[in-house]
Amino acid sequence: MTIIVHHLENSRSQRILWMLDELGLPHEIKRYERNKTTMLAPPELKRIHPLGKSPVIEDTDDNGRVVAETGAIVEYLVDKGDGRLGAPANRAGALDYRFWLHYAEGSMMPPLLVKLVLMRVPFFGKRIATRIQPMIDVHLDFVESTLASRPWFAGAEMTAADIMMSFPLEAARSRAGLDSSRPATIAWLDKIHARPAYQSALGKGGPYAYA
Repeated sequence: MTIIVHHLENSRSQRILWMLDELGLPHEIKRYERNKTTMLAPPELKRIHPLGKSPVIEDTDDNGRVVAETGAIVEYLVDKGDGRLGAPANRAGALDYRFWLHYAEGSMMPPLLVKLVLMRVPFFGKRIATRIQPMIDVHLDFVESTLASRPWFAGAEMTAADIMMSFPLEAARSRAGLDSSRPATIAWLDKIHARPAYQSALGKGGPYAYA
């Protein structure tokens, strides 16, 4: 029995493959390609979940339960892995863990996504996108100050909060000004990219533009 990951190329679901390899949980990958014109997910994903988005997992150990949304999947896998990569035992670490787990998609990704969309709009899109950068810089400075004070987002050890933060920071490095001027964040990215489980998942997942 296993977990089936419905994995879309160049997407947030790469984090799920990484987490599964970190936990050593058996899984099967069903890969999907984006529409080359629209860059949207293919309609086949709607057969798995009504939203038609990735990541989505099916757990054959739990009557084929379908779980969508990256954060929900990550928390599900922490439970599945007997708490590994979960919140630290101390209260301060646990609160930091919870914050960063939700901050990744709730606060940091929205301006990054807005900038990406605007950069694809002809004529005035790129000009308007420059107005988004100061908002992104606030987040990047916040992340840098955190990682300058400790090795991982929730403290001394890597947790699922770091896995959640990987995609927005990879996206920021690719298109939103994250560079050597923020050395602690770059060092953190280099550190996660060097992990064997990250490298293994990258080989399985196919195209991933932000790695």
